[in-house]
Amino acid sequence: MDNPASSPVIVAGVSGSPASARALRWAADEAQRRHGRLKVVLAWRAQTRAFYAPPSAPEDLAVRQQRARDGLAATVRAVLGPELAAEAATEVTEGNPERALVDSSAGADLLVLGTASGQLAGRSIGPVVRTCLSRAHCPVVVVGPEGQDLSGGESGDLASLAVDLGDDWKLAVAGAVPAPRVGD
Repeated sequence: MDNPASSPVIVAGVSGSPASARALRWAADEAQRRHGRLKVVLAWRAQTRAFYAPPSAPEDLAVRQQRARDGLAATVRAVLGPELAAEAATEVTEGNPERALVDSSAGADLLVLGTASGQLAGRSIGPVVRTCLSRAHCPVVVVGPEGQDLSGGESGDLASLAVDLGDDWKLAVAGAVPAPRVGD
């Protein structure tokens, strides 16, 4: 990496789920392959309270924010190992995950998300993935369940597909689908 400003930025959205861990691993591999930088984003929401309930103390909010930062750091270390985790930039933001990921995609070359669903064509993907696919400012890769293609079938046919894809073989093997940029 001669100039960090010119190296690609890969953003991985993490939620703590096994699907997001697979997406994080895929994103880290892709960042290494492209000689790019990895940014890991976790969005969390403050617990909603009834209008008549007393507001949370500021200390409670600070504790929750620290817990989210610690949880993200632990997840990144567990998935990537200590050496790669030290190289990854992390961001914890409070608010709507869809908005946080779309905003993070603005300066990125690729946004990587995980899905537990094996079906991208249907309506079984979640609202975060659906929103990011339609509104992200960069291409989006959705990493599906291990051992399945995104139509929900077994991935036995992916081995033959991988041969034909050359450098992009990881897209097929990961069960990932790149989406075009908004406006393309």
